[in-house]
Amino acid sequence: MSNKKQQIIEAATKSFSLFGYKATTMDQVAKVANVGKGTIYTFFKSKEELLDEIVSSLIVEMKEAAEEVVDPHLSFFENAHRALYRFLEFRKKHQLLIKLLQEEKEIGTPAVQEVMKRLESTILAYIKQKIEAAIEKGEIKNCNPEITAFLMFKMYIALVFEWEQTHEPLSKEQIAELFELYFLKGLSK
Repeated sequence: MSNKKQQIIEAATKSFSLFGYKATTMDQVAKVANVGKGTIYTFFKSKEELLDEIVSSLIVEMKEAAEEVVDPHLSFFENAHRALYRFLEFRKKHQLLIKLLQEEKEIGTPAVQEVMKRLESTILAYIKQKIEAAIEKGEIKNCNPEITAFLMFKMYIALVFEWEQTHEPLSKEQIAELFELYFLKGLSK
């Protein structure tokens, strides 16, 4: 990747993180990147394309972060928990994602909704793949991998983000226990 392109991507990431996608102009990005506005257009057709590029590399980073914590010697549930937790930690820590989530909620910018959907479907596809592998290995019983991935992800978000809006935050261990209770054991006696 050329230096100029890298400068532009970094400048845009900074601007989107600070001001949000909608409020960021190509003029601002050019100023922060220290390039002429025309230079940006030699690499990116639009602000949307720029956001897309940034989110694409973010997705790669997130997958790598999740893979780092997956251990082949551990059970499917332990690994699923570790990977999901890592995804959400990433979401919490990464300033750009925080700003985009906020903008999606408050303004509902279509371009932002689009990339957030892509981000979520990437995470869901990742979990689904792990579920299919676990079914194949006979580690877990046969289930619909897509629905199971969706439920795991949503439960995780609920426990990590939504619960703590009105309650004491749960520890990583508590989340793992709940995850195991509902997914592994179910509620039946």
